[in-house]
Amino acid sequence: MNEFILLLLFCHVASPVLHALRYFSTASSGVPNFPEFVVVGLVDDVQMVHYDSNTQRAEAKQGWMEKVTADDPRYWEKETQVSKRDQETYKDRISTLKKRFNQTGGVHTYQRMYGCEWDDETGVTNGFYQFGYDGEDFLAFDLKTKTWIAPTPQAVITKHEWDRDADQNERWKNYLTQECIDWLKKYLDYGRSSLLRTELPSVSLLQKTPSSPVTCHASGFYPNKIMLFWTRDGEELLEDVDHGEILHNHDGTFQKSVDLDLSSVKAEDWGRYSCVFQLSGVKKDIVTKLDPKVIKTNWVNVFCFCCAGLFVFVVMFLFVLSSWGFILFILVLCFMF
Repeated sequence: MNEFILLLLFCHVASPVLHALRYFSTASSGVPNFPEFVVVGLVDDVQMVHYDSNTQRAEAKQGWMEKVTADDPRYWEKETQVSKRDQETYKDRISTLKKRFNQTGGVHTYQRMYGCEWDDETGVTNGFYQFGYDGEDFLAFDLKTKTWIAPTPQAVITKHEWDRDADQNERWKNYLTQECIDWLKKYLDYGRSSLLRTELPSVSLLQKTPSSPVTCHASGFYPNKIMLFWTRDGEELLEDVDHGEILHNHDGTFQKSVDLDLSSVKAEDWGRYSCVFQLSGVKKDIVTKLDPKVIKTNWVNVFCFCCAGLFVFVVMFLFVLSSWGFILFILVLCFMF
């Protein structure tokens, strides 16, 4: 849960490519039931490293990350030391920024996101390194100029200070464009059977009531680089559709839904519509025609339940009537004799 909150705090995340290595660090003050400092590392959106101020220890979150000690026996020791150092540094920075923003109490967060991206088809790489304070952009590193971008007046002081350290900025550029890419490739190799697998989803058409939109729901796919959309006569629909977010499943796969509003579509035109699922690296699409016969819904079950309830009520009512009728019949017989 902590990792989920941590990722939500960052406003801007680099656009997804084929493979990515990202690290998120968050220092906070005034947040109840949340560690003061948390570090999360992800490969292709799969968490593989975790550190927080409660455990004071960097830990593997995937079994395949245990292979890292073969390349670097002191890997976990060094990760722990770096995180402990950053923990103290970020705590001091929150105090500094509170003064700079004229703040006293309340909840405050200072965050860092850095990492790299690599397209294994084109070989194109990219690096990113940025900071945020209280949910807003604070500083971002420009790889081309090797200088810092300050979007707010309060960040200008830090920008000038860091710009003067040209050697450190050069080291960051080398890390983001070379060393980070090397580590990304290593992690992908460690977790090859998991990270580089391909799983196709089950695709279903769902509808709550006859007047509700029809939902095309794909679940169980991996990786999460997919396209899910509605078409009419083979052309993608841009109107009367509502795309949902890609969500995690408990087994490490993903799910996504897209709704189609049929309020203005005639029944005889339903056959012109289809839901299309496309997975990166898989040539064949999964196409599901809009057919009332394959739509799963619970409104029929509700109707049947109501009918069943009415039937039971009528039977019981007749039974009661018949019981009273039988009793009345016995009383009449007794009176007659």
